[in-house]
Amino acid sequence: MSLKDGLILEFLAEHDLELPAKPLYRNLNRSGHEIGYSTVRKRLTELEEHGLVEKVDDAGYYQVSEKGMAYLEGELELSDLEEMD
Repeated sequence: MSLKDGLILEFLAEHDLELPAKPLYRNLNRSGHEIGYSTVRKRLTELEEHGLVEKVDDAGYYQVSEKGMAYLEGELELSDLEEMD
């Protein structure tokens, strides 16, 4: 997990959004976060592999999963994620 992962998770959860990578990248930057488009794409892939975000359709829209919400709420630790892999 990187600092950018937390940023992406928190942004999606805070705003209760389902977004594909490009609009997520644009909105993060509009909100004052400096993050590149390729970084957003890469981090979404990693977050999905760990089950913290999930695709909601075939168009590539992502939302925070239940596991991702548990992580944000402090109910799930990074070590728990590694054990689940």
